[in-house]
Amino acid sequence: MALFSSLYQQESSLPKPSTQSDVSLEKALLHRRSIRAYQPRPLDLSILGQVLWAAQGITGNMGQRTAPSAGALYPMEILVATARIADLAAGIHHYLPHHHSLQQLQSGDLRPALAAAALEQECLHEAAAIVIVTAVPARTAVKYGRRAIRYVHMEAGHVAQNVCLQATALELGCVTVGAFDDDEIATVLNLPQGVEPLYLLPVGFPA
Repeated sequence: MALFSSLYQQESSLPKPSTQSDVSLEKALLHRRSIRAYQPRPLDLSILGQVLWAAQGITGNMGQRTAPSAGALYPMEILVATARIADLAAGIHHYLPHHHSLQQLQSGDLRPALAAAALEQECLHEAAAIVIVTAVPARTAVKYGRRAIRYVHMEAGHVAQNVCLQATALELGCVTVGAFDDDEIATVLNLPQGVEPLYLLPVGFPA
């Protein structure tokens, strides 16, 4: 049974991610900054797909992903609130790593609602998309018990850094947002029980 229920049955395939770049890891590390102001310019679907692949993309035939996970239990679930993405409707979408595709969960521009739950931070109003890192800690707790929450939070950090570095390599702006009301974010996203919001990562072309 799917974790996230949706009225929208069709998946949107994302362009195949690139595994080569003219930007070195060292250069991305050097230039990574917290960017909070964005142009009102849409992102191509391929760019969004590349960012989502950096977050949780599949990198091996045994299901390995771009971010390390304790016990390879993969508690992360990546959502994205889209507003200005070419050829993709505004709404909340669930990233499906094994298919490198998106499943729409809600329609409409949810940036204002997310911003309202996050102290009205302007970066959330302006971003072309907001990558939302959520987690299911119970997946990790099956093996690691009470230690699981630490491992889940560590993994969320790995994911967020991947997104920031990929955004930098693509000449995008990104910032990590942790100041929000968990319950309000969960309500906006209609998160199932047991799924916790950990990060909001607005992404767009820097202003």
